[in-house]
Amino acid sequence: MTSDSSATNPYGTPSTPGPESPLAVQGAVNRLVGMLLRAPGLGSIVGRRLLVLHVVGRKSGKRYDIPVAYTRHNGALLIGTLTRPWVKNIRRDVPIRVSLGGPPRTATAEVLTDTDTVMRLFEVIARDNRRNARFNGIGFDAAGEPNKADIYQTWQQGGAVIRLTLI
Repeated sequence: MTSDSSATNPYGTPSTPGPESPLAVQGAVNRLVGMLLRAPGLGSIVGRRLLVLHVVGRKSGKRYDIPVAYTRHNGALLIGTLTRPWVKNIRRDVPIRVSLGGPPRTATAEVLTDTDTVMRLFEVIARDNRRNARFNGIGFDAAGEPNKADIYQTWQQGGAVIRLTLI
């Protein structure tokens, strides 16, 4: 993976500038979304496509609650994201806590970064959730299919897929 988005894209010219930058107030937004997800009745409406990852810092031991969009696929939950700093706290050998509108559950997590896997799974995620695709800089072609050049660009800019398997 490279962060050089000017490198040749084998799928052609992307239709978007790439993934959206995080908001300057992202921490406040995350706290607000987390509260909405925990609200009785409202959580199931807000959380139809969102879950909260309870990530523990590798060095600090501090818990971070990260609301993210997810897609169900082949018995797993997929999260398409850039490799933001919190992603480094997800380790394959360390179970993670996940809230899906009920009590937190335990899951195994794997951060996938290889080109073929990211391309294939981001396509699945984009088909399932167009809003999430747009946030990740993925447009659609005239036939309504996710634009492969956009997905490749997202990978070039640090795109990864987190695969969660609930235990």
